[in-house]
Amino acid sequence: MTTGASPSIPMVMGILNVTPDSFSDGGRFLEPDAAVLHGVELFAEGASIIDVGGESTRPGAAPVDAAEEIRRVVPVIERLVAHGRVSIDTRKPEVARAAVAAGATLINDVSAELWTVAADLGVGWVAMHMQGEPATMQVEPTYDDVVAEVCEFLDQRAAQAERAGVTEVWIDPGFGFGKTHQHNLDLLAHLDRVVALGRPVLVGTSRKATLGRILADSDRVPDPVDPTDRLAGSIATEVWAMHRGAAMVRAHDVRAAVQAARVVAA
Repeated sequence: MTTGASPSIPMVMGILNVTPDSFSDGGRFLEPDAAVLHGVELFAEGASIIDVGGESTRPGAAPVDAAEEIRRVVPVIERLVAHGRVSIDTRKPEVARAAVAAGATLINDVSAELWTVAADLGVGWVAMHMQGEPATMQVEPTYDDVVAEVCEFLDQRAAQAERAGVTEVWIDPGFGFGKTHQHNLDLLAHLDRVVALGRPVLVGTSRKATLGRILADSDRVPDPVDPTDRLAGSIATEVWAMHRGAAMVRAHDVRAAVQAARVVAA
């Protein structure tokens, strides 16, 4: 597996949202030139891979049709692959195929349904756990045992992908995707059980709403801290995830995450 980093140092996946409505940076990188420039900067900061997404999956987000998603991501991927490894963050098989044709080598799949596409194209695949759909996933999500249910789901999907012939399979517990504040904290506390499934684990806590609530309590303010002011919480949870065995974290603040990874490795 090509990683771009020493095996002893957890990797960092840089987030590149080519969208108008992502929760943290929507609209900042909608234009291809701005997106490519930011992606190159993230590689320079130490990202092992840049994750390009053309559809917001924040809670309540409206779906985007495949043609528009392809229009947003393909020109960016085509230009970024000269600088390093690129993944496509999508739920749609036609978008995944267009992105791989443009040079992406990993499908970051929040639906955990595109393993046959990854097998067909000979690329890596990330299976993420999500309860429901982005538009409704935060409407009273419920579990009997969130850790056990997420682990069972990811183990089943990863096994299906491996049987189909996917040789690079990642699993992601899906923090903030159909989980309450307490569900997210339970998954973090027991992340070692996800790691114990035996596949490389990707963790994405960067700037998530749970951190906004915790940081608001720390600052003794009533409203969640703004996503752009959640660096401390992001790094704390990323370091925790690395310490518990995560092989890669998905981050907005790449330079800080890379520095944290090197400290953890040291």
